[in-house]
Amino acid sequence: MKGAGMKKLLLGIMLAAAFGLGGAAAVPTVVATHAVFGEFAQAVGGDLINVVTIIPSGFCPAHYDLRPSDVRAVTDASLLIYSGFEPWMDTLRSALGSSAKVVQLKGDWNTPDGAAEKVDAIAAALSELLPDAQDALAANAAAYKARLAQIATELKKRADELGTASIPVICMQWQVPFVSWLGFDIVATYGVPEGLSMQDLVRLARVGKENRVRLVIDNLQSGIDFGAKLAQEVGAVHVVLSNFPGAMPHTATVLDLFVRNADSLFSAIAPIPGE
Repeated sequence: MKGAGMKKLLLGIMLAAAFGLGGAAAVPTVVATHAVFGEFAQAVGGDLINVVTIIPSGFCPAHYDLRPSDVRAVTDASLLIYSGFEPWMDTLRSALGSSAKVVQLKGDWNTPDGAAEKVDAIAAALSELLPDAQDALAANAAAYKARLAQIATELKKRADELGTASIPVICMQWQVPFVSWLGFDIVATYGVPEGLSMQDLVRLARVGKENRVRLVIDNLQSGIDFGAKLAQEVGAVHVVLSNFPGAMPHTATVLDLFVRNADSLFSAIAPIPGE
C-alpha cells in the first residue's frame, strides 16, 4: 500500500476507535472486496442485506488503496467476502477487531460454472446470517444461477458452431479458465507481464509460430502491452478480455461480462462473409 493510502487508512482506524463506529444494524451489511462478489451477494440477498463493495467496478485490485469509508464499512459489516489476493484484508480486520463472519472464496469465478459455485457459497453464508430467510435466499440464488445456465448454454452452442476446439491460442494465465471452458486449444500460457522478459517473448513467439496460433488472449487488469507484442510477432489477433465487470463497454454485470468476453473471442475467429 502506498504511503498516502496507509495514512488515510490509519486515520480511518483512529476515527472508528474514537467515535465507536459500528454496531448492529436493522439490515445486515455485507462487505465484498470486489464487484464480482458484490454482485453475487446482492443477487442472493436482495433487499435483506446492504452490500458494500470496496474495490470499485473495473478497478485493478492490485493498485487499490483503502479509504476511510472502507474502514467504516468493515466496522459495520456482519459478513466479509474476499478472494485472498487482497493483502490488506487481514490487517484491516485485525486493526478494527471486526467480529464479522468471514468467507474467503478462492479460485476462479470467470466461468459460469465457477460463478455458480461462488453464488452457492455466498448463499450458504447468508443463510447462516439470516436463518429465517433461507427460502428466499435459496430462491434468489436459484434464479441467478438459472440466468448463468442460460448464458452458458448459448455460449457453448456458439463455441461448438465455430469449432473452437480446432483454434490454437496463447492465453494469459488469468483468462485460462474461461478460454478453456469455451473449448479453445491453449498451446501456451504466460503470467503477469512484469515478470516476463524478452526471452519469454521470443520463446512464446516460437511456440506460436510452430502451432500456427490464431489468437493471443490477454487480461485487461494485468496489462496488455506484452500480449500485443506477442500477437504481432506471431501474426495472430490480439484479444483483450476482462476479469471484472465495468472495465469495458457493455459489461455492467458479471453476466454481461461473460457475453462480452465470449463475443470478443468469437468475432476474432468468425468466418468473413463471402469467403
